[in-house]
Amino acid sequence: MEREFELALVARLKAADSDAFDEVHAAFNTSLFNFLARLSRRRDVAEDLLDETWLRFVDILPRLHDDTRLAPLLFRIARNLYISYCRSRAIEDQHAPGMIGLWPSGSPGPSPFESTVARETGERLDAALAALPAIYREALLLVAVDEMKPAEAAEVCGITPEAMRQRLSRGRAMLSRQLDEHDAAVTFSLKVVPA
Repeated sequence: MEREFELALVARLKAADSDAFDEVHAAFNTSLFNFLARLSRRRDVAEDLLDETWLRFVDILPRLHDDTRLAPLLFRIARNLYISYCRSRAIEDQHAPGMIGLWPSGSPGPSPFESTVARETGERLDAALAALPAIYREALLLVAVDEMKPAEAAEVCGITPEAMRQRLSRGRAMLSRQLDEHDAAVTFSLKVVPA
């Protein structure tokens, strides 16, 4: 999004222009959903967190600064909601395992179709990303998938740009190792299969 257009959009948002909100929603909704879905690895959780992200955004509209950058703000809201979700899940799992949860829990097993699709390159990458620790996964998602500059991603995560560059470097190395290990395991299993 061009900066001049973004500044005009912020001014319209502050003036309660509903068309401006619709433009922001159209520009960021899909990328926010994809970010949350990849972080949580659950569509239902991502949908709930996305709805809450937009509610929080609407709540802060009157307090926006004139020079607000929309992408970092929206992704920071989404990220913070995801962190809150993880904390609530951890508290629930620790203190009330027999009670009905605040959030959906459990991870459904893969269907035969999903197992087949998992062999495709995109699924391999998703699986490798999912195996990364959250701080590296979110760094890679923000920069590589959502096309943020490292400085913007650092702002979203509340860290310095140098710390973000380190996370990106380590995350890329971990992702590469994950993919290499997967390829080695597949090659080994193909050699073991009797002819």
